[in-house]
Amino acid sequence: MTQPKNPFLFQTLVGIGVLLIGLGLAFGAFSIPSAAGYGGVGPNFLPWVVSLSLLVCAGFIIWESLSGGFRAMDESGDGPAPYWLGFAWMSAGLLANAALITTIGFIFSCTLCFVLAVQGLKSAEGRTDRGPAVWLKDTLIGMAIAAPVFWMFTQFLAINLPGLTSTGWL
Repeated sequence: MTQPKNPFLFQTLVGIGVLLIGLGLAFGAFSIPSAAGYGGVGPNFLPWVVSLSLLVCAGFIIWESLSGGFRAMDESGDGPAPYWLGFAWMSAGLLANAALITTIGFIFSCTLCFVLAVQGLKSAEGRTDRGPAVWLKDTLIGMAIAAPVFWMFTQFLAINLPGLTSTGWL
């Protein structure tokens, strides 16, 4: 693997990427109502904490890259290559969950996210067991995780999550 001509440029771009993500999250936090709920904290509190944390981290990353680069970074560059197929499976799961949660409900969208993420992890391990029985098992496990979480939030905590029906059970 060849070393880039200007590694500081790539390091600065990473910091700018984190900065843009923090700004995007802060922009999204503006649209969340700030009415205080339980404990005096509104639903926009956590997005603001995360966005401010990302902005602080971005500032440190950019400062570090412009003042001499990431000093504790391994010079050799002989590390393992990224496993892009696993990344694609995981990304597909997260994006499908975000796109479908209001359409098919929390339980089914989170189950789909789980199934796709598990496929990414299995492919990263080099496992090729992708028969129908494996997909069914992963689906049932994902549903066994997502359904109790949904019911705990909707039935016991009275927090509305997107459901497939208006009953609060699916």
